[in-house]
Amino acid sequence: MIEQGKRQWQWQEPGTAWRGVGIYHVTLTVPSREPLLGTLVIPQNDPTQARVDRTALGEAVVEELYVICKHYPAIRILQFCLMPDHLHAVIYVTEAMETSIRSVIRGYWQGVKKHGRAYTLSISPEFNSGTKNKGTQNEGTQNKGTQNEGTQNEGTQNGGTQNGGTQNGGTTDGSGYPFPVFTERPFIRPLSRRGQLQTMFRYVQMNPQRLATKRLMPGFFRVQREINVGGRNYDGVGNTMLLTAEHFETVHVRRAMVNAANDGNKETLRNYMNGCVLAARKGAVMVSPFISQHEKMVMQVLLSEQLPFILLADNGFRDYYKPFDALFDACAAGRLLILSPWPYDAGKRHISREDCKALNIMAEDFTRI
Repeated sequence: MIEQGKRQWQWQEPGTAWRGVGIYHVTLTVPSREPLLGTLVIPQNDPTQARVDRTALGEAVVEELYVICKHYPAIRILQFCLMPDHLHAVIYVTEAMETSIRSVIRGYWQGVKKHGRAYTLSISPEFNSGTKNKGTQNEGTQNKGTQNEGTQNEGTQNGGTQNGGTQNGGTTDGSGYPFPVFTERPFIRPLSRRGQLQTMFRYVQMNPQRLATKRLMPGFFRVQREINVGGRNYDGVGNTMLLTAEHFETVHVRRAMVNAANDGNKETLRNYMNGCVLAARKGAVMVSPFISQHEKMVMQVLLSEQLPFILLADNGFRDYYKPFDALFDACAAGRLLILSPWPYDAGKRHISREDCKALNIMAEDFTRI
């Protein structure tokens, strides 16, 4: 799916028009989180072999993606991944267009909504006579591991529409269809920094494997609330048994160390970073928000040597949160616990200096437990 070639990528700069050249990550979601687009298959319970077998609706959603290219020759699909309840796509706008990418994706959304409505119309007789055994329980929403992933609380208990106002087969938009499937506009994220493209490719490629891992090991990926540590409550994802460790150490590179290293005296900084790794090798569980460049370097060593640690996050967790890349693998192996003292804020983009100070203080608190 990835377009081959040695093309010189052009990147959209922040603040530029949405009609220009750029690369975008697009996500289309079934808001009810029902697996209407496909079924996750895990051969021999091996996540690395996981795949998604598409439903007819899933096929239509993918076909509609390529309709974009027919109408807009400047657009190329670099990669996509269809999941049971959402679609990821990485698209490349190769030249400036009169139509903005937002309008293009809005048109795509209208197209998939028609397919979704046709789907619900096709099942409406069964839906009105009781779809609990037709479209949810036997197709994997309850028996294939989604109950712990939040579908029951998001309206799928009675055929996926209880919270959408259509429990009895009524309409929500006056269209005459039983209920709409794609009620949320696709999310569009421009990639504006070098290095993001390959990271995004890997993220999209790994989606089936990561979902399979979550299904097989739900305990490490379930968001847990009100984890009390030293009198303070955290939300967390990962292995809470790390909290029973006998010894905790913090990773906090002080500014004075960095300033001294910049002035030519690198020994203090080097010794401190080496000391953090040595403490972890001896059994200490390292705790840190891992904010600075040098702290992140220590975390990379912990990951590469498969040593356990606790990461303090400056934002909370969405219901469907999962760690990214190497952190995901560490979480699946039980070597990581991510804690946040604050609830999830969808509008938060950058960590503040006050948050940094607060998290470093919290990390120090672990050493006094």
